[in-house]
Amino acid sequence: MYIRQIHYLLALAKTEHFGRAAEISHVSQPALSTAIQHFEEELGITLIKRGQRFQGFTEEGERVLQWARILAQNWEGMRQAAVQYSQQLTGVLRIGAIPTTLPVTPLLTAPCQTQYPGIAIKLVSLSAEEIMRQLDSFELDLGLTYLDDPRLKGFNVLPLYRERYVLLASNPALKVVKNHLSWGDVADFPLCLLTQNMQNRRLIDAAFREANATPKVMLETDSLFALYAHVRSAGLYSVVPHSMLCQFGLNQEVTVLPLIPELSREVGLIVRRQDLLSPIQDAAWNIAQNLDLQHRFDSLITGSY
Repeated sequence: MYIRQIHYLLALAKTEHFGRAAEISHVSQPALSTAIQHFEEELGITLIKRGQRFQGFTEEGERVLQWARILAQNWEGMRQAAVQYSQQLTGVLRIGAIPTTLPVTPLLTAPCQTQYPGIAIKLVSLSAEEIMRQLDSFELDLGLTYLDDPRLKGFNVLPLYRERYVLLASNPALKVVKNHLSWGDVADFPLCLLTQNMQNRRLIDAAFREANATPKVMLETDSLFALYAHVRSAGLYSVVPHSMLCQFGLNQEVTVLPLIPELSREVGLIVRRQDLLSPIQDAAWNIAQNLDLQHRFDSLITGSY
């Protein structure tokens, strides 16, 4: 049994097509098919339903596929460990992040690549559910998400910061700046918010419901950059996590205002619970433990009220 047969099997599971699996494996289709057939002979079971085209995995094949993912992950971890012992850690760190945390990710990826120049980063924006699924299937190494999700049982978590939701305004009226704003007050402002399928928006909607208020939403978008642009240039208001200010910042045109009661939520890294992290996972996890993100983000709004 060779590790490449494991990788061929995983490529086929990913593409569900012999030709495309061979292409991403950089071998010919006959070579890939023959290797998988030999794999089946070694195991003494049929893994794949065959016809004129790929028709899926057998029940036994699905079970073997789960072990194949574990073996591939362990192989990569062993390879990274060998490189790490030679002081040259290399490989790809695969991170999944919920959209509202994307502005924060450079604060983790930059020190990782400074300390380990051989590491490449693959960063993808995903829902919390998809992050957990891909961690379970070894398609991701780390996830950056909200930590109050009950589905996180079975994952190791590392709290990084508590994001605080604030009102973002461009040249607001003096009475707006001076008053302590309630969610009921904000509901009357022309707002731009993230789309309703996003966790951030669902949290904000819940705060408005708690205040028995219906927000006046003028624009919805799935982009934090678009929110900031419409506040700055279109005269709209927005409710955003203060962590996003680390990239967009503040200037004379944009003001941050507190909301009462304060809405906050804990954010951190998650990883699949396992006996041994790969060297790349371990390196990133250790770096993240030394980041003082809470102080950094809170300092962005200190004095801006």
